[in-house]
Amino acid sequence: MTALAELLLRRIAATGPLTVAEYMAECLLHPEHGYYTTRDPFGAAGDFTTAPEISQMFGELLGLSLAQAWMDQGAPDPFVLAELGPGRGTLMADLLRATARVPGFHDAARVCLVEASPTLRRKQRETLAGHDVSWCDDVGMLPPGPLFLVANEFLDALPIRQFLRDGIGWRERLVTVVDGALAFGLGAVTPLGALADRLADTVDGDLVETCAPAAAVAEAVAPRIAARGGAAIFVDYGDWRSKGDTLQALRAHQPDNPLSHPGEADLTAHVDFEAFARGAQGAATSAMVAQGVFLERLGITQRAQQLADGLTGAPLDALIAAHRRLTHPQEMGSLFKVLAIHPERTAPPPGLER
Repeated sequence: MTALAELLLRRIAATGPLTVAEYMAECLLHPEHGYYTTRDPFGAAGDFTTAPEISQMFGELLGLSLAQAWMDQGAPDPFVLAELGPGRGTLMADLLRATARVPGFHDAARVCLVEASPTLRRKQRETLAGHDVSWCDDVGMLPPGPLFLVANEFLDALPIRQFLRDGIGWRERLVTVVDGALAFGLGAVTPLGALADRLADTVDGDLVETCAPAAAVAEAVAPRIAARGGAAIFVDYGDWRSKGDTLQALRAHQPDNPLSHPGEADLTAHVDFEAFARGAQGAATSAMVAQGVFLERLGITQRAQQLADGLTGAPLDALIAAHRRLTHPQEMGSLFKVLAIHPERTAPPPGLER
């Protein structure tokens, strides 16, 4: 049993069951035992690998899409170049390298990373050594000005709540204790106005997930971009509308029971892009585009061919495998989606046209 599991068992015994959101928040961000506060979870030695760690092409193409959006809006100077949940800093490093020759882009950019983990902040400082970078704890603390932002696999780690349809009401899924171990239970049947629109497309027993923190991100970013300009590109796994249990745990690159190793496994859930887009009031949202389509529109195959020039053997095989993993429908190409927030008066960033 993990140290955090023991703390959670005592807390539930004292104050009652936790919502899934409360459980996720403790598992990921507990100050002493939280998953992100105690480790670098990325890469072969960690628990999972994200797109920027798979290939430099991912960050390069996102950077060039964002830089084109910046130019399309008149190249504002200065502007805030931000990333939410930047991991090791790999995506931002690739983005900055790819945009180094965009006239005026680096001179105008004020780079700011939104990162809560002290461990990952240290890693980001190493990766981005030589660049002038600042950090803040949440999106609401970003410096003022036009905002050009990227977020890859950020929304999926935000805590969700889960509700099971029961007649015309809903029962919240809770984390409780059964026979001395963490277990899932259900709360009482309650009508929920926030889920009234889901009565039309669900039946008894269907599970629906909500993510208030994701909506809060959209609500913070959209008015700012509408008023001051910018664009925000979000890449994550999910779909247009949530239905079913998507809470999952990953430990040492293998699926795990979400309740088995609290604080020692990554917890995520699929993003409901419809609900997220609905929160972007005041600004426009792009089409939701599959990651593979998005990257192909931006020229990933041509970039892969450039990188392949002169390669043979294992390096060439690795490049081919990375291209496939990022784009193929049976890999990340269809599971991951891309959506942008942008001003009503401007086109979306390249790759996200309707």
